[in-house]
Amino acid sequence: MSLINAVIPLAAIVCAVAVMCTERIGRAPALGLLGAVALVAAVQWLREGFYWQFLPTYLLLVATAWFVAARPSGRFGGVAARVGIGLLVVAAAFAWVLPPVPTLPAPSGPYPVGTETFRWVDPGRPETATDDPADHRNVIAQAWYPAAEATGSGSRYLDGLGKLPRQVSQIPSFLMRGYDHIDTHGDYGASLARDRDRWPVVLFSPGYGAPRAFYTALVAELASRGFVILAVDHPYETAVVELADGRLATPVGDFPADDAAGERYMTEQQAVRAADLRFVLDQLDRPGALGPRLSGRLDTEHIAAIGHSFGGAAAAAAAADDDRIRAAANIDGTLYGHLPNRTLRQPFLLMESEHDETGHSANFLERNAALLGRLGAGGFRFEIGDANHYSFTDVPLFLSGPGRFAAAQVIGGSRGPGPTQHVAADIVVAFLSEPLGGPRADVVATAAAHRDIRGGIVGR
Repeated sequence: MSLINAVIPLAAIVCAVAVMCTERIGRAPALGLLGAVALVAAVQWLREGFYWQFLPTYLLLVATAWFVAARPSGRFGGVAARVGIGLLVVAAAFAWVLPPVPTLPAPSGPYPVGTETFRWVDPGRPETATDDPADHRNVIAQAWYPAAEATGSGSRYLDGLGKLPRQVSQIPSFLMRGYDHIDTHGDYGASLARDRDRWPVVLFSPGYGAPRAFYTALVAELASRGFVILAVDHPYETAVVELADGRLATPVGDFPADDAAGERYMTEQQAVRAADLRFVLDQLDRPGALGPRLSGRLDTEHIAAIGHSFGGAAAAAAAADDDRIRAAANIDGTLYGHLPNRTLRQPFLLMESEHDETGHSANFLERNAALLGRLGAGGFRFEIGDANHYSFTDVPLFLSGPGRFAAAQVIGGSRGPGPTQHVAADIVVAFLSEPLGGPRADVVATAAAHRDIRGGIVGR
């Protein structure tokens, strides 16, 4: 949250509490303080526009000014006014819980980060999620890459801002009105770093229904460490994504309530996602498909696939079918279909949030154990203590610090999204180093350098 956005509700709350709790503040000084806060609020409104999160703060300023000017007397009038202002104080405090402009941690790697989005159409696959027989599958990939220098150009956080559906991954979209001000720490269209002729590539698939944007902090961190990350959106399952022709695609159909139907649906969708990832691989060799900055600069001999939740299953499924993928990582994902019984030929990493906090299902535990028991090239498994399923995403960062603390008491994740993603990035970078053409890294020692990480080598 920016300083001005943090100060406005705090100042309004302090003024309101001070006015209600003491009679020593004169009318003129109190109105002067409220006027100063209102002036700051007006500057914020003019600079960034209206935020729904600040509506209680605006009402609190008006109600407090009325209280100072009118000084309601009588037992009922004074008590009612104080109760009403007290309720507005509580409501205004939610501006801290749900900041209008979340703050993402800055990448810690040696490179500034550039980004560019590609919206492709696969002419070989009809789009089965729509009724139009002429519709073909869209695949959207946002590249995050080591940049030669920071340009300050910034980049858009989420597709469709300004015309979002009512909800995005169950979050009311009116709360996202300020998300166009989020600093992604990625400069759109920046030049690719010149340290290498070609850079290793990592495909990234997000969790079920989640837009690629919700993993910006993690993928930007990985890009700052020296990888070109291609974060993929999967249309008509993803909460919102802009297609190649400019239309917004939102989910089609409801998730089946019946267990057997749900299992069948997820198996089919896992195959769709894996095909999306393989299509992205095809674009790496297609002349000009990645524009003038990236075309010809990617090392197509050193490619990995990773993902979170359902995206981890998609990454493993793509690796099982495509030898172009040299390594795969599943972050907290349940596997579907015959995938648990496949033998992966590539090195494999399973990274898990803490079991006690996330409450992984029996399917998650049994199917991942089956896959780990059939690895052809060995791999690693690590469980990150005090991390929950959402700690790998930006979603906890949509809350303020106090809000994240309160949420962690209920659903876990006290390690925090920033530290969890830093651990995840350290382990992923060490794991990918040798398969993607770098020196051999001690993955176990890398994990052990962080507190409360359990696991180690598997399948060897």
